[in-house]
Amino acid sequence: MAERSTAAVDVADNSGEQSLTAEADQSTADGVAKNRERDTDNDEAQENTGTKGPATTSPPDLHSGHKLARRYRLEECVTRLDGFSSWRAVDEKLRRAVGVHVLPADHSRARSVLAAARSSALLGDPRFVQVLDAVEENDLVYVVHEWLPDATELTTLLASGPLEVYDAYQMVSQVSSAMAAAHREGLAHLRLNPNAVLRTSTGQWRIRGLAVNAALRGASSNTPQRTDTESIGALLYAALTQRWPYENDAYGMSGLPKDIGLIPPDQVRAGVHRGLSELAMRALANDGATASRHESPCTTPEELVKAIGEMPRIRPPEPAFTAPPDYQRTTYQQGSYGRPTASPRVTQPTPVPPPPLQSRTGKALKWAVSALLIAALGLGSWQLADALMEQGGEGDDTTNTQTTNGNDKNVPKPVRGKPIAISELHDFDPFGQDGSEYPENLPKILDGDPASYWQTSFYASSDFGRLKPGVGVVVDLGKSQDVGKVDVTFIGSTSVELRAAPGDAESRPTSFDSYGKVAEGSGTTVSLAPKDTVKTRYLLVWLTELPMQADDGQWRGRIADIKVTS
Repeated sequence: MAERSTAAVDVADNSGEQSLTAEADQSTADGVAKNRERDTDNDEAQENTGTKGPATTSPPDLHSGHKLARRYRLEECVTRLDGFSSWRAVDEKLRRAVGVHVLPADHSRARSVLAAARSSALLGDPRFVQVLDAVEENDLVYVVHEWLPDATELTTLLASGPLEVYDAYQMVSQVSSAMAAAHREGLAHLRLNPNAVLRTSTGQWRIRGLAVNAALRGASSNTPQRTDTESIGALLYAALTQRWPYENDAYGMSGLPKDIGLIPPDQVRAGVHRGLSELAMRALANDGATASRHESPCTTPEELVKAIGEMPRIRPPEPAFTAPPDYQRTTYQQGSYGRPTASPRVTQPTPVPPPPLQSRTGKALKWAVSALLIAALGLGSWQLADALMEQGGEGDDTTNTQTTNGNDKNVPKPVRGKPIAISELHDFDPFGQDGSEYPENLPKILDGDPASYWQTSFYASSDFGRLKPGVGVVVDLGKSQDVGKVDVTFIGSTSVELRAAPGDAESRPTSFDSYGKVAEGSGTTVSLAPKDTVKTRYLLVWLTELPMQADDGQWRGRIADIKVTS
């Protein structure tokens, strides 16, 4: 059930479709129905959209093991409703899990579903679950999309309680900016609810069903931007309070008490962040909210993004401090350093030394060894004296003259290639929304394990999806030192620049322009050596072009090791 909940596309509800839902719960082509898909989804409670009448076409008679295009093998039916079905499937060509929506070609919504899927696929934004294929074949229309087994629905996250402040802030920030980008391309979601928002294992938020879910259910709106904005407000409200901001219960959450209207989240639950509470009310104002203290309503995702940008940034929580273990006194004074002390009740046996050579043969052997040692010492002394005399003769030869510079005497030459210890590492993302790129993984760079690494977020292309010029890691050497070379080991061929802060910088610079470029290169193991020795405390390893990682097919940078030498 966990995997189904994270990868199935939410397209079912109970808005006047009780008979169809009942049919979905009866035996299906797979035998017994595996789930009651989203029985708490209620259109009237979550969005002001028009819905066309249900299609009369029956769902295609498919079963587990059926193949589409000789490539997509259906595994498990997760939705069977309103003339279409949704499946977890396997792409046998690329050997990966996918999701598939299937409906008859003569279905009243087949054309609109194909058009919505193809428009969504052209967007190519990695913040959305990607449409991989949209085909009409053999009297069937089917849409193939990504399957994210490592992601968790917001519905599941909220089942255990409200989100932490930073998580709620990240969710509304990423979802708002993604929907603003979609609307700039003329695409709307119209069914943006907790089942359609996923959090991946890396902490990124992704949206599934852009345009497609609405087309499958026949949802439409005369004000699509306003509809999606109010849906984002409802998501934030639920994330802060674990309550659905309408009177009806939905998505496993209780609705608000009747006859009291829409009250701010910080009046529903104690300890709610006031700025986020006001932001939710500004988005939900589209439904007539009139909280006295909130500012003008946000009617588009773009306005919501702007309002978030004007808020004070919410920082991630500090990592929990783990107390060090109690000091254990060692026993090196007794010659057993690093070994456990023996129990006082156990008597340790004392080894008996071998008896000395007391016989006549033993005494003769000792005298012979002594004589050999004396002879060896005498021979060595004679050879050493002879060598010194030869060197002295060569020094007296007036034909061999050596000129020395008196200024070079007693002047120590600087040592090159000496390792420089790294004091601290800091993630550096000045052009990102939250200014952070997985700081919790930075210790993996210095752990000496080539299989562990720090990584960036994933992007739609090698140039960071054209969202930013790069990201990087700041290397703190503890004090200003002469740096001759920095060796960086990447997972995948990566383009990188080495930048340095001024040598007199007393604190770590936070702006990109404070670091000047001193070297650049690309590859998996890159040696960045400035033309001249750089004296600085702070170095910036700045990634400018990312590789596609083989394990997940995403564009992201990974640093496995950094070494600095003088």
